Amino acid sequence: MSRPVLRHPAALTTLLIGSVYFMAASVALMVSRFEGGLAFIWAANAFLMAELLTSRKAHWLRAVIACAVASTAATTLFGMGPLAAVPMAAINMIESLIVAILCRRFVPDHRVTGSVRPLLVFILALCGVADVVTGLLAATVASQLTPVPFAASFLQWYTGHALGGLTFTPILIMLLQGDLRRWLRQTSPRATVEAVLLLSLFTLACLHVFYLARYPMLFAPLLPLVLIAFRVGPLGAAASVIILAMIGGAATMSGIGPLTLIAGTTGERVQFLQFYVAVSFLLCMPVAAELNARRRLFAMLLESEAQFRAIAEHSGDVVLNIDAGGLIRYASPSAHEQIGCAPDLLVGEPAADLVHPDDRAGVIAAQHRAITQPGSAHKVEFRPFLPEGDFQWCEMVTRAVVDERGDPNGAVSIIRDISRHKARQHALQQVAARDSLTGADSRRAFLEKLDQEIDRMSGGARSSLLLIDIDHFKTVNDRHGHGAGDQVLSVFVERLRSGLRGGDSVGRLGGEEFAVLLTDSDLDRAARLCERLRAIVAEPTPVGENESIRITFSAGLVALAPGADRSAMLEAADKALYRAKHSGRNCLRLAA
Repeated sequence: MSRPVLRHPAALTTLLIGSVYFMAASVALMVSRFEGGLAFIWAANAFLMAELLTSRKAHWLRAVIACAVASTAATTLFGMGPLAAVPMAAINMIESLIVAILCRRFVPDHRVTGSVRPLLVFILALCGVADVVTGLLAATVASQLTPVPFAASFLQWYTGHALGGLTFTPILIMLLQGDLRRWLRQTSPRATVEAVLLLSLFTLACLHVFYLARYPMLFAPLLPLVLIAFRVGPLGAAASVIILAMIGGAATMSGIGPLTLIAGTTGERVQFLQFYVAVSFLLCMPVAAELNARRRLFAMLLESEAQFRAIAEHSGDVVLNIDAGGLIRYASPSAHEQIGCAPDLLVGEPAADLVHPDDRAGVIAAQHRAITQPGSAHKVEFRPFLPEGDFQWCEMVTRAVVDERGDPNGAVSIIRDISRHKARQHALQQVAARDSLTGADSRRAFLEKLDQEIDRMSGGARSSLLLIDIDHFKTVNDRHGHGAGDQVLSVFVERLRSGLRGGDSVGRLGGEEFAVLLTDSDLDRAARLCERLRAIVAEPTPVGENESIRITFSAGLVALAPGADRSAMLEAADKALYRAKHSGRNCLRLAA
């Protein structure tokens, strides 16, 4: 829904505002001061309220001043005289400002006729706050300057201003915002003719009830009033209320019509008419506003669905519309290419059937989170279950679909192939998990394996950790160069691996320090394996055409304890290695 256009009043517009207010106030004072006090009918403030609600706040002051001057003049000439003119002008301005300020505060888009909630804000601001406050002030002034008592003056003000505001403000707002012009431009000729006919029939019904009917039939206009609210919308409903008020008011003040059956003064009959028109307003305007909001929502849904289908049908990703029970309601055409299944065959099937059994729990949990947390997107990776599919890994982004009340009734999932991404990710992980020089596990990868083995030992397994340091490696670099040192490290790891079993791991912790994870090996078996490794690596390592190097290593050995801290195990093995290096090197020491 577009925001209403806030108009920019110029000097000529300001003069026009004052003139319209003066005419409306003067007519009301001349025809409805039945008891010599306040006017029983007052529509001037409705015009000012509509002006304030459709103009920028920066322009309010000029409009308020123009209407205050007009009110002062009308009260002086046709009302309670010059003594009441200024205070009554101030009270009129206060009423309009209260309504405008409250509506601007609690109706963000300023469209008080757009839906039920903004309309209720307007009604409460006018009838619940503004007319109560200003009615007390106006009754105080009127009771001092006229013979009408305070209570009667308050009732005259409240009923006249409430009816005038309810009857005329909504349609004036719509006219000033260009709703009539927009309605004429967007409505088909057939609908326009229908609206004119309905309003004409309603006018004839009102004329019959107030001028021709032999029996009181005030209920008769209510049915066409509701029908107009349904078929024409807020603009037609507001016009109907004005037609009803004008015909009923003219007949009642002329002493004819069904309200003449009420025993009382003309003023009392006009007050009853105001109550009747107010009830009619409350009967049709909220209905029209709610229907108007639903029409806008429906149009937005149609537009959104059209955009959704255009995107889904031309996207390479698979788009699924899934209901709250997990069944597929819609599958985009790309499903045929991506997962090898015609979209029509997927409709009505559980979405979880597309997922590998090992990954279904995660996908179902992501869909559940999306439905229980509307407004947020949830991402999950899974492997597809259909063998015909071209991809091995998928990424699914799911977001809830909500109804007009904001309640989730399903989800939209976008599935894309991420196999290449996963392959690159796996390759990078493989590179990060290997020492680039020796091919041994990197420090991080080895420590992760160590953590996993410690956790596995809770099931009763027995494993050991061997910490190794090449003896006098600095001498190798200093005497033969770093190239020879790198060659020695590579050959050293190759020889270690040749003496290990398939489940054992070699990791380079840094420099010439290595670690060996010996799975399912107690200390005795691990110690014997270490001696075999020392014999294997002691073979001369060629570093040039006619040169070779013989290396040895010192080692510290510790038995892994279930649930032990990784750092504690490394520290124990390091202390044993330290003792081996200070015991002459080329030996093994066990952790204490």
